[in-house]
Amino acid sequence: MVNRDADFRQISLRLKAAVFICAAALAAPAPALALEIFGLRLFERDKPEEEVIGTPQPYTVDFAVQGDDADMERLLQRASQLWSDREEPASGAAGLIAKARGDYRRLLNALYSEARYGGTISITIDGREAANLLPDTELASPASVRIAIDPGPLFNFAEARIINEAPPAMHRRDRVEDPADQGFRVGEPARSGVIIQAAQLATEAWRQQGYAKAEVIEQRIVAAHTNSTIDAELTVDPGRYAVFGPITVTGTERMDADFVARQTGLVPGMEYDPDDLKQARDNISRLDVFRSARVQEAETIGPEGSLPIQIIVQERLPRRFGVGGSYSTVDGLGLEAFWLHRNLFGRAERLRIEGKVAGIGETIDPTKFTYRVGATFTKPGIYTPNTDFVASIFGDREVLDIYTRTGVTAEAGFTHRFTDQITGRLLANVGYATFEDDLGERDFVTAGFLGGIAYDSRNNAADATEGIFAELTLQPFYEFNYGNAAARMTAEGRAYYSFDEDSRFVAAGRLKLGALVDPPIEETPPDRLFLAGGGGSVRGYAYRSIGVETAAGTTGGRSLIEASAELRFRVTQSIGLVGFVDAGYVGESAIPDFSEDLRIGVGGGLRYLTGFGPIRLDVAVPLDPREDDPNVAFYVGIGQAF
Repeated sequence: MVNRDADFRQISLRLKAAVFICAAALAAPAPALALEIFGLRLFERDKPEEEVIGTPQPYTVDFAVQGDDADMERLLQRASQLWSDREEPASGAAGLIAKARGDYRRLLNALYSEARYGGTISITIDGREAANLLPDTELASPASVRIAIDPGPLFNFAEARIINEAPPAMHRRDRVEDPADQGFRVGEPARSGVIIQAAQLATEAWRQQGYAKAEVIEQRIVAAHTNSTIDAELTVDPGRYAVFGPITVTGTERMDADFVARQTGLVPGMEYDPDDLKQARDNISRLDVFRSARVQEAETIGPEGSLPIQIIVQERLPRRFGVGGSYSTVDGLGLEAFWLHRNLFGRAERLRIEGKVAGIGETIDPTKFTYRVGATFTKPGIYTPNTDFVASIFGDREVLDIYTRTGVTAEAGFTHRFTDQITGRLLANVGYATFEDDLGERDFVTAGFLGGIAYDSRNNAADATEGIFAELTLQPFYEFNYGNAAARMTAEGRAYYSFDEDSRFVAAGRLKLGALVDPPIEETPPDRLFLAGGGGSVRGYAYRSIGVETAAGTTGGRSLIEASAELRFRVTQSIGLVGFVDAGYVGESAIPDFSEDLRIGVGGGLRYLTGFGPIRLDVAVPLDPREDDPNVAFYVGIGQAF
């Protein structure tokens, strides 16, 4: 071990340095993602390339941590670049030495994060301390690297005080976690992250109550190495009370600037609240008109407590188009395309025209393909910034094993975002369709409503690793040709649980229930009845092929139960594996009596993980195949199955 007084060779840890380093790390921007397809950059890892210096320098690493704390050893190994890159040669001798010198700081940070302020770090290359080596030093091939760490004693808080702490919040939405509950109190381990978080919470508590410029003006932090304790005192200056001032918008070209200001939801004279600023950013982003948008506070509060807010935006091109597809060995190939105008009249009005053809490959007869074409118009900001008007019209021909439908449907109504996680919708609809099935050719004319509410706390809709999605819908309608009133109800829930911090192992589950009340099956439009099967339902069976078996053939039912369970494992950063089981039941009555068979499919899948979601390949086997069911089915798509 090297001299205690030597710089770098043995490091006696100081807390103020830890706070500075950790704060800088927290403020550092995360890597961006992009991809280039046909010249368009969609996502990429924004990682600077390491400069190659001289001949690649191979090396071996011996990592030794004093004590028997396996968790501490793993933490330090994760912090060490020498250890994580040990399978790859360094960029010459200079690159290896630079990497070793950087490890002093990285290991230091890791020790601070665990309240170890009296430890020692030694990194030697070929027996010489790395801090003393010149960049042009000649090294053996492979070089022998040894990392020796004594974590030292655990430091606890002897004092943990916040001077000028904010008073208790009067409103629930303004409450901030107590720093003491997060470990900033006497007797708790004095981790550097806890001190940083305490400073953030102390200022945030004032900001939530209208003090926009609150800040920590003094940090008194003293380490006592004789008894392994830390005295920490944070002094907060709340500044002046503030209300929102004028809202100005810059950068608009086609957009109405006054409309953008209204959509933020910020009202001049209203108490300053950082949550309202976040909501304003979210509201503007949801317009899908801007390439970038920034909500910026003024540097100073005005003489009357007014804090001006500036919205700085850059608009996207107003038009875009896209294509997509899906494939399964059961349902064939499906192709779709859309054209979108995202700002028709200057207030983010969207018009989307889309078309789809499916069933290609099962047959080459175009009359047996499934077609869909239509348009959707959306006008945001009706009545409130979170309320949208939506209208659509679609014509389609749907060819399934169970029925063929040719019809047109029109719908209009409102969607509303109550919170970031709760949304609702209420739409009126009318439709006309002709059906050909085992019961003959029949016409149906319907009118009704669709009401729904959804809760979504998933961290990523395309590839969730935690959170819940739940949706409840009610569709009352009247069918004119047979004179029947009916109501269709569905409830669906999805849950995701990660077994580890890196979300390498994830369990996912889905349950969907449905019921249709009153009309008999033969007098109900077949597309309003329940069917199961397909890539997003019960894999291993054809799309919407699971129904009620009758003497005349298979029809839809008046009750539905679907359940799926998946275990997902990420092998590498870009490759994942999935095992799954799906089950589906369709019953003749609105309340399931289980007179029909429960259909179960099992299988596995491969995922190629990308920035816009996983590319999915699933292989499924039906456990109780019927005469027309396949022995095995393959599915290809984008995004997880649910």
